[in-house]
Amino acid sequence: MKLAIAALLAGSAAAFAPSASKPSSSALRESAFKDALGVVAPTGFFDPAGLTGGIDQAKFDQYRTSELKHGRVCMLAVLGYIVPEIYRFPGEVTPGLKFADVPNGVAAINAIPFLGWAQIFFLIGAVDYYGVLGDFEAGKKPVGKSDFAELQLNELQNGRLAMLATLELLRHDSQNLVSPGFDGLDHLITGLPFLYE
Repeated sequence: MKLAIAALLAGSAAAFAPSASKPSSSALRESAFKDALGVVAPTGFFDPAGLTGGIDQAKFDQYRTSELKHGRVCMLAVLGYIVPEIYRFPGEVTPGLKFADVPNGVAAINAIPFLGWAQIFFLIGAVDYYGVLGDFEAGKKPVGKSDFAELQLNELQNGRLAMLATLELLRHDSQNLVSPGFDGLDHLITGLPFLYE
C-alpha cells in the first residue's frame, strides 16, 4: 500500500516538473500577417487552424473582408434579437399574420411562411451579390489616417464580439425552446424588467 501511494506521489510530482521545451514551428509564429490590423492583446495573432499559413496578401484581404461582413451581419442580428423584445412593428407580415404574433428568436422559424423566407433569402442574396445598397455619405465623419485605423480596429473588435453574442443568443434561445424556462427567467433581457411593463 505504501509503495502504491509513493508511486502516485512521484507520478503527480512529475506532472509539475519543468520539461525541456522544443522550439515549435507553429503557423502562429511564422505568419506574415502577425502585425495586421486586428491583432490585439492578449491573444495576439490568433489563427489556431493555420488558415493563413502560405497564403498571399490578396487571400488574407479576402478573409478579412469576410470577417468584417460577418461581424456586420452579427451586429444587426444582435439588434434583431433584442429589439423585438421591447418593440413590434404595426401591421402584418403577411395577410393574417401580424408582426406581434410572430415569436422572438428561433421560434420564429416555424411561424413565418415559406414565401416570407423566400423573400428574405432573395433580398439577402441580392444585397450580397451586388455589394452594397448605396453609398451613404450622410453621417460619415471626416477622419485622418490614424483615426481611420482606430475606427477599423474598433469595427473589427465589435464585429468579433457580436459574432460571439449572436452564437450565445442562438444557443440560449434554442435551449429555451427545447426546455422552456430552463433558466427560471421569463424574458431574454433580465436586467431591465421595466421594458416588459
